[in-house]
Amino acid sequence: MNPQSDTATPLIPRKLLFGNPQKRGPQISPDGQWLAWVAPVEGVMNLWIGKLGEEMRPLTHDTGRGITTFLWAQNSQYLIYMQDNDGDENWHLFAVDIHSGDTRDLTPFDGAQARPSGKNKLFPDRLLISMNRDNPQLHDVWYVDVRTGELELAARNPGSVMDWQSDNNFVVRAALAATHEGGQDLLVRDTPNDPWRTLLTWTMEEAWSSGIVGFTADNASLYLNDPRDANTSRLVSINLSTGERSVIAEDPEYDISTEFINRDTQVVEAVAFLRERLEWEILDEAVREDFATLQAQHRGDFAIMARDDANQKWIVAYDADNELEGYYLYDRAARSTTLLFHPRPELSQYPLAIMEPFHFTARDGMVIHGYISFPAGQERKNLPLVLNVHGGPWVRDSWGFHPEAQWMANRGYICLQVNYRGSNGFGKAYLNAGNKEWGGKMHDDLIDAVNWAADQGWVDRSRLAIYGGSYGGYASLVGATFTPDFFHCAVAIVGPSNLISFIESTPPYWQPMIKQLHERVGDPETEADFLRSRSPLYRVDQIRIPMLIAHGANDPRVKQAESEQIVAAMKENGIPHQYMLFPDEGHGFARPENRLKFYAAAEKFLAEHLGGRFEE
Repeated sequence: MNPQSDTATPLIPRKLLFGNPQKRGPQISPDGQWLAWVAPVEGVMNLWIGKLGEEMRPLTHDTGRGITTFLWAQNSQYLIYMQDNDGDENWHLFAVDIHSGDTRDLTPFDGAQARPSGKNKLFPDRLLISMNRDNPQLHDVWYVDVRTGELELAARNPGSVMDWQSDNNFVVRAALAATHEGGQDLLVRDTPNDPWRTLLTWTMEEAWSSGIVGFTADNASLYLNDPRDANTSRLVSINLSTGERSVIAEDPEYDISTEFINRDTQVVEAVAFLRERLEWEILDEAVREDFATLQAQHRGDFAIMARDDANQKWIVAYDADNELEGYYLYDRAARSTTLLFHPRPELSQYPLAIMEPFHFTARDGMVIHGYISFPAGQERKNLPLVLNVHGGPWVRDSWGFHPEAQWMANRGYICLQVNYRGSNGFGKAYLNAGNKEWGGKMHDDLIDAVNWAADQGWVDRSRLAIYGGSYGGYASLVGATFTPDFFHCAVAIVGPSNLISFIESTPPYWQPMIKQLHERVGDPETEADFLRSRSPLYRVDQIRIPMLIAHGANDPRVKQAESEQIVAAMKENGIPHQYMLFPDEGHGFARPENRLKFYAAAEKFLAEHLGGRFEE
């Protein structure tokens, strides 16, 4: 099928959507004097540093996968960044001196994964980290001196802890531990020398939308995300001695999304709910005018990404569907915002698609939510459609700038993004409706969403594709094998093909939550036949459509074998397919040259089978 021509809407170059941004992720130092962000140095993302109002300079000179995640040390002298080895997720934490550029590996242990867990004004040279150095299955929690690299054990993992929380004195006094039933216990202690005790237990159905937010100012209570006695997760406080609980904020349909807490008083000043869009609710008058000023600045949804210790300078990010993302510096005293930068300013030259929320009623009566993006400037009639399935699956799609949605719409496709049952954020009934429904009702929701869009007259049913990564990759394989006559091509990225081998080969540090995976997906020991019935590998002979499959060789979550085995089966059955293996990638494609190579192949593949446009 020849690509359609549309001279009215210029093609957005792939490199503008999927190449490195010009800059990204600004953070202000705790002392309010410095800015840092990531930007390319000779094509590789690195840390840049500069005083407020002065020219920025590169601080690191990585030549490999680049640096994407970082934070300030509390002393404002070091930046802390994470880096693994070609996607293996064994992250090391590095400290780099912003003045000299000297860099120290704070966790120089082969095969170990380290993650930052907190910092505190009272201990400016210390960072709290979790690390599985001593047991691959369990993360203990440590203090590390960012100047010297000296480690001090803060708490040994008692056997199933997945998350740790320190109080305002930087003492680790709360933890979340997985239970044998798939739920989680909230563990607390009064001092480092006291034994852990269970304050409360969340069931498996409650566990995914529950968690610790932080301590109150007197260290006597905890803020929690708590879905007990309600369908949605509410923000509550609970007294550690009495167990008395009070509800601070809630919504009957949506889980609590974000809390904005004063770091000096520990008062919750605002909360956000991710409804169709992110909506803030003010709980303390001290910030009402600030939030009103920020809301008036831009039509997009905003989030406060960083604050200085004086709480006078905020880094604010705005996200909108068809406008440039932007980062601003907000001065509270002046009630003014200053644009720092747009990550991809060249996109302003191109018309971008609008992302529209929708909902419909699935075949069993459940109301399903999602977003749809149409090609700009085209009549909404008889258009090809790409069903873009989010990963997780226990996350959700949200409104805003989505590079793949813009790419698909620009190439002439409707991009349909569905928050199928099992997606998070819509309450525990919606989330748990996806239990044991991989390849079942979760897939029915995707099919029903396409049918709903087609019933509006928008869709050419002879040009449908399914596309996704991780769980979305699995969904694409399911689309080709379970509903072989529905779609006309499929793109599967790092997707499981055999649920038995997928679950049996999960990383060792997933072990504390393996029971929850068994409850939500299936247990290979007791439900092998069921899992085989939901595995695309065992229906490969049903595939009638062209396939594009891509994987990272170092993926620790969905092993390379998940793609290899279904590719081998397709070869044996003579099924047309393309297979792309990236030897220096993991669960997704971090290197820009790999991303661009994949999207070029995917774009040409979709154009060949759906008739959309492509960039040579």
